[in-house]
Amino acid sequence: MEQLHVLKTELLSCCREYIEQRIATAQAAIKGAQASANEETKSSSGDKYETGRAMAQLEIEKNSSQLAEAKKLMQSLLQIRPEVSSISVQLGSIVKTNKENYFISIPAGKLLIGSEVYYAISSASPIAKHLIGLEAGAKLNFNKQEIEVLSVA
Repeated sequence: MEQLHVLKTELLSCCREYIEQRIATAQAAIKGAQASANEETKSSSGDKYETGRAMAQLEIEKNSSQLAEAKKLMQSLLQIRPEVSSISVQLGSIVKTNKENYFISIPAGKLLIGSEVYYAISSASPIAKHLIGLEAGAKLNFNKQEIEVLSVA
């Protein structure tokens, strides 16, 4: 049981780093766009000035949206307790199948822990929707493949 707690803690840490990187990238892009907008000077043709400012504003809005999404992912991640284990697949579960290993958390993609690969996926992802509620030993068909749940932690 202690091993699973350590594994889940490591997976959570990788997901947290992924989100922190997204937050930092979005914040840096917002600062850059704001600096660009502030540097725009009024030229003799006002259109160029207005276009530059409008483009910078669009960039700020796009990155602000990405920042908000990353913060929302962080909130989802904070709901996962590494010490909690269940017999059926739910948010925070580590699911080992005959095809892949999954961590039902956030869409952070491929994570390498030791020599094992885990895919951090959202509970809203297509495969997770099929896995939620299943227990070890359950079988499902997904993308024309039969997948067997080997373990749930």
